[in-house]
Amino acid sequence: MVAAISPTDTPEPPSHSPPRSSTGWDGKLRVERRPVIVNPEALSDPEYSDEEAPPVEQIDADEDLLDGVPEDEDQIDLVHCRISSIPALRLERFKQVERLCLRQNSISSIDFPSSLGPSLDELDLYDNLISHIKGLDDLTSLTSLDLSFNKIKHIKRVSHLTQLKDLYFVQNKIQTISGLEGLSNLTNLELAANRIRDIENLETLTALEQLWLGKNKITEIKGLKTLTNLTILSIQSNRLTSITGLCTLTNLTELHISHNQLTSLSGLENNTALRVIDISNNPISSLAGLGPLKVLEELWASYCLVEDFAEVERELGDKEELNTVYFEGSPLQTKGPVLYRNKVRLALPRVRQIDATFVKVD
Repeated sequence: MVAAISPTDTPEPPSHSPPRSSTGWDGKLRVERRPVIVNPEALSDPEYSDEEAPPVEQIDADEDLLDGVPEDEDQIDLVHCRISSIPALRLERFKQVERLCLRQNSISSIDFPSSLGPSLDELDLYDNLISHIKGLDDLTSLTSLDLSFNKIKHIKRVSHLTQLKDLYFVQNKIQTISGLEGLSNLTNLELAANRIRDIENLETLTALEQLWLGKNKITEIKGLKTLTNLTILSIQSNRLTSITGLCTLTNLTELHISHNQLTSLSGLENNTALRVIDISNNPISSLAGLGPLKVLEELWASYCLVEDFAEVERELGDKEELNTVYFEGSPLQTKGPVLYRNKVRLALPRVRQIDATFVKVD
């Protein structure tokens, strides 16, 4: 049973769906529609600070949003309820809460009763007004923590949460990857849409399977040598000019590297397990470098500079599992839009989807 007070609840899409927004958004958003951002100033004004934040409506002392909820409730959702004070919720009443969702509120300070520590497994504070990570000392049973869409500048005080498997910091103000030592069970880390320039301090996260770094300021892929269990790497919308640092990631099955400044696909020689690669919106004119990817299933190359159908056949024709290709916006499509689909079909007769349209089977 779930105690739900969430007028803006939306169903969640499959967690494996990769980000393929035409704007290059990354971060694997887990809501289907655009979230209601409580603090839009933080997204547009780089100098926005706590002191300048507008006053938020306070919950009256005698208002009880959880009135009538059984004290043995294990899941509590309070989404978009204008909550600014966690203590006002009197959560110490609930001794068996496993999942607590406080999305889209006005919370600026993390302050949970220690009694939640033994049972709380999942904590969602997505889209609030949090600047500093504090108050998590007793929540050592957490396996999932979402602090996305807040105002956090530094990752601190989470290294003791050694049971964490999923950690989300999408759309904050983080400049440096740090403070994650000890999270040896972490399998999914999302740092998209921050201000990160360097991939660093991830060496101890050897269990990591998914790393999301899109919409940052990264110029070089490095610091991933020890992350040999990584299966998904998303580094879209950065400042990359070449593919580097992937030689030890032999288990990588998805690489999302669109919206950069790549001119070559060199650097994928050891990534023979790749099944999905997104190189869209890069000034790449040649598909050379895809040869080793024998099990490739999907190639996203929209708005690249590829123009030779003979090269498409030469580089991709031997890939027996390839079923989806995207070349829209490339010279392959723009120079001859009428014959484009037929030419792709002739070059790649096994393909069942060209851009957003499925191929009709004769």
